[in-house]
Amino acid sequence: MNTSLEKIGCFITVLDPYNGITIDKKDLPQTKEEFELNLDFLISEVENKRNLIWIYIDIEKSDFIPIAVNRDFVFHSCDEDYLLIVKRLKENAIIPTCANHTLGVGAVVINDNNEILVIKEKILNLGYKLPGGHIDNAEMISTAVAREVFEETGVIVEFESIISLGHFFPHQFHKSNLYIICTANPKTYEINIQDTNEILDAKWIDVKRYLEDETVLAYSKAVVFTALEYKGFIRANHEVLCHIKKDFELFFPRESKNLV
Repeated sequence: MNTSLEKIGCFITVLDPYNGITIDKKDLPQTKEEFELNLDFLISEVENKRNLIWIYIDIEKSDFIPIAVNRDFVFHSCDEDYLLIVKRLKENAIIPTCANHTLGVGAVVINDNNEILVIKEKILNLGYKLPGGHIDNAEMISTAVAREVFEETGVIVEFESIISLGHFFPHQFHKSNLYIICTANPKTYEINIQDTNEILDAKWIDVKRYLEDETVLAYSKAVVFTALEYKGFIRANHEVLCHIKKDFELFFPRESKNLV
């Protein structure tokens, strides 16, 4: 039996590490009246023994939101189809920060002819740059690298290492952006742009010529120089985390003796 689960009124609550309880959107009642009645009962039952109440509200039940706000719930985070709200029951209770950054990935891909793979975007036509873009929800870094390169160039690649991490603020949605530059090995060479709505051109160009091009951003050049000189952090899933029942990637210096 899961001792972290407790039914209070019509709600199924789950205890969290912050001594708070969470209610999933699937466990909400059908009507506003039932929600209001049970919410008041829930608050009275837990206000002296818990720190927080979290509630996921489905977009189809967005008319529940004013009821909760009137009881001092505040917005925490959201996605396309839900809003997560939280109520602090104790004055100094810690509310963990919601996601405060977006993630992006770029790739340095160099073939056996010492040519680097570059792209030109349609909207931000700033010259040729490294392929890359946003990491999707639940996507691993290595998977995102391969996907972005393929979508923008049609070239199939395999992740090799992480060589740079950039932190930029402000970025989209008033958040920070973490941009991870990786090296990847090409498995094919033919250019066949998949994302023709965003990508104007893609090509292989001699590395020396690219680095000497005055239109190339200094940042891009610094990243390429780093890729040529350093091996970076390679993926190595350490055995001490094999018990974790979720997807994960760990990256260590290539020279580390503790890689498994």
